[in-house]
Amino acid sequence: MGSLPQFSILKGPTRRCSPEYIDDIIEKTLSDSTDRIAVIYEDEDGNTIRHTYSELNIIANKLARVIKRTITEHKLQKNLDGDYIVAVNLYPSDKLVLLLLAIWKTGAAYLPLDHAFPGPRIEHIIKEARPALVIFDEDSDFYVDTFKLSIEELWAKSNRESELGFKRSEKLKHNIGDLAIVLYTSGSTGVPKGVKLPHKIILNRLNWQFKAFPFSQTEKVCVFKTSLTFVDSVSEIWGPLVKRLSLVVIPKCITKDPERLIQALEKYKVERLVLVPSLLRSILMFLEMQKNGDTLKHLKTWICSGETLTKSAVLDFFKYFPENEHRLCNFYGSTEVMGDVTYHVISGPEQIKYAEKVPIGLPVDNTIIYLLDTEFRPVKAGEIGELYVSGLNLASGYINGRDPEKFLDNPLAIDPTFAKLYRTGDFARLEKGTLMYEGRTDTQVKIRGHRIDLTEVEKAVSTIEEVDKAVVLCYKPGEINQALLAFVTTSQLVGESWIEASLRKKLTSYMIPQVILVESIPLLVNGKIDRQALLKFYENTNNNNDEVYQVDIDYTGVPPQQMEAAKVLLETVASVLNRSARSRVSIDANFYNLGGNSLNSIYTITQLNEKGYRISELQSEFRLRNKELNFLLS
Repeated sequence: MGSLPQFSILKGPTRRCSPEYIDDIIEKTLSDSTDRIAVIYEDEDGNTIRHTYSELNIIANKLARVIKRTITEHKLQKNLDGDYIVAVNLYPSDKLVLLLLAIWKTGAAYLPLDHAFPGPRIEHIIKEARPALVIFDEDSDFYVDTFKLSIEELWAKSNRESELGFKRSEKLKHNIGDLAIVLYTSGSTGVPKGVKLPHKIILNRLNWQFKAFPFSQTEKVCVFKTSLTFVDSVSEIWGPLVKRLSLVVIPKCITKDPERLIQALEKYKVERLVLVPSLLRSILMFLEMQKNGDTLKHLKTWICSGETLTKSAVLDFFKYFPENEHRLCNFYGSTEVMGDVTYHVISGPEQIKYAEKVPIGLPVDNTIIYLLDTEFRPVKAGEIGELYVSGLNLASGYINGRDPEKFLDNPLAIDPTFAKLYRTGDFARLEKGTLMYEGRTDTQVKIRGHRIDLTEVEKAVSTIEEVDKAVVLCYKPGEINQALLAFVTTSQLVGESWIEASLRKKLTSYMIPQVILVESIPLLVNGKIDRQALLKFYENTNNNNDEVYQVDIDYTGVPPQQMEAAKVLLETVASVLNRSARSRVSIDANFYNLGGNSLNSIYTITQLNEKGYRISELQSEFRLRNKELNFLLS
């Protein structure tokens, strides 16, 4: 008799998860952690601000009283789902962490915004989510019809408030559930949608983390460096605070600069780091350039998520870090499943020596992974199926009940814990008992950890009046040279940089594609767009070494005594960016706005070092301003 086929269903460990509120858990730990440092923040002037757990609790209580009184006195309403939501748009600082805790203490949920969001995106989020109020550090006309409160005003009012916390009966109450956070992500319909994350699923994710990756006896400080609008920020902030560790808030300017980020990690002897694979490559390139074998030796746990972790990146990692002393982890998930729903740990290169790709691993606690066919039947092991998730890591849906087809009743479960299925839109297969990622079922891609729907970008390009046709594609997603591309035909004479400038008013910076003007869009015999021909055109154009591409360089504003250094600097930047340069290179340009990223910034530094120009104090965004030329090229 033959053996029965193994079906592609994987179940994570079942563990008890008490339905608690995270702010209550933090408050309960105060009895034995009052004087411990909770939050650390170094501002741009080098001043260090520290708050103990006692101060964290007291300040958050005072802020919470102002927020609740503002909502009740002004009769601010719940949204259409019956939830109290407070939108937050602050730059990373100690005040941001204190404010988030204060919002939870009122019983409300927080909804992060970002200064990089274009106005129309903020307006859409505000109109759809309907937060009771917006707390900001920079005002905006796009906080439409919403009560606004500046962080300065909030802080000033809090000075007169009581230090005592709220009883549970005093807190604001949602109509249903224990909503904690709303995170907006790229929508499959081309419109951003808000994911609702309750306390209980955040706690399930944290409890799994505490068991699978416990904090060591020597681990005292963790970092919060991920954008608040990105789901990885949730475990970065609340994991350490639940376990009474110190949390260092890293400003964006440092996160974007691998050199300064490494300095911060070294200073605080950080032992774990969550990062996208592209940032991992940047750090590895910088470490290789420094030739210092002791740097980051204390950083034992590296967690990659948000993009595909390639085999080459893993092998490069273990060229620098000794196997079995450091571990590189590949986490898979999305905002709808609390960021991470499967994981794979690599402790040495031998584990993937003969593998074609890096596995995404096994499910986290209280979670089931199904690989299903089009009839919702589990596929056999080894076959490719669409990946569905069930269990305690599932979000409670989208704001206003959008896209109900993504959260389905589970026909394969009896236990109510697994009553719902989330349809990820990813393909995977089961190989030797572990999951392997096999791509998307739709037009979504991951770029620098952000989920981008090509349909949304294409729609934005097409709405520009001068654009006739547009096709948006991702070249080599997940690889070093990945690029978001918009192939465009126009009805009027406009340039590529003009179209990109127009898109900055519509899209977040990481969603702006490199625009390529073409005479026509190639079609297949069946009349469909020949996407491979477009990608081949881009590849051939960018890899044609016989053709010299001239990037415009503008030396306006460079003093005569700095001209020699400026020529080396600007010509190096132009040669590295080459065809991806989106505008002329000048001392007033921003490296990232020109088309740069963390990887080619490191390559630029390497090139400059080889030409005798050391950059020891490189600022995060590589701003090429006149006043910075002296130390950029010191």
